[in-house]
This record gives sequence, C-alpha cells and structure tokens, in this order.
Amino acid sequence: MREDIKINDRALAISDQLVDKLQTVYDPEIELDIYNLGLVYEINLDETGHCHVVITFTEAGCSCVDTLPADIVTALNSIDAITSVSVEVVWTPVWKMTRISRLGRITLGISPK
Repeated sequence: MREDIKINDRALAISDQLVDKLQTVYDPEIELDIYNLGLVYEINLDETGHCHVVITFTEAGCSCVDTLPADIVTALNSIDAITSVSVEVVWTPVWKMTRISRLGRITLGISPK
C-alpha cells in the first residue's frame, strides 16, 4: 500500500486485494488507474465490512466525477471481506502531480522521481 494513503488496520489486512481492485479503475482522460494516479487519499474498513474510500480528482471539471465513484464501489464490492462501499470526494488537499506513483510516471512517460 502506498505510504501517502491513510488506511486503518482492517483495510491494511486486505491491502493487496484493495490495491488489485483499485488498479482496475481508470481515469478515462489520463488512462491511468486511480491508485497509481494518486487519487485515493484514505481507506477505512469497519467491523461490519463497510469500506469508506476518500478520493479526489485531478481537476473539478474532470468528466469522470459522476462515474468514477460508482466504478470504485463495483470494484471493491467484489472483495469477500467487503459488504458495502461508500466513496467520499474531497477537494482538499488539492491533487498534485507529485502523487503519481513511480509506475504511473513510467506508464505516462513522465520522468520517474
């Protein structure tokens, strides 16, 4: 799990599955998954299996603002330990290109850190 994602212990226990599923959800404009793009800020899994994900977007006018949260819900609901998913969109802190992972930078042709 990325160090810049706040994650509780329950979610950390299934972090490999979370990463696998988050890497299947793409920002259609940038053509990179939301995990490597750095759009995920926080993941919490409670004792009932409810997963709450806090995300942002690269910009307020992003065309996927309406569709991306539903894509995340669908992807994460396929994990056995998760019974429900909610997605919270925040605008602060503002997303910056420095949140793109090394793999994401290579994929996009941006010089790796």
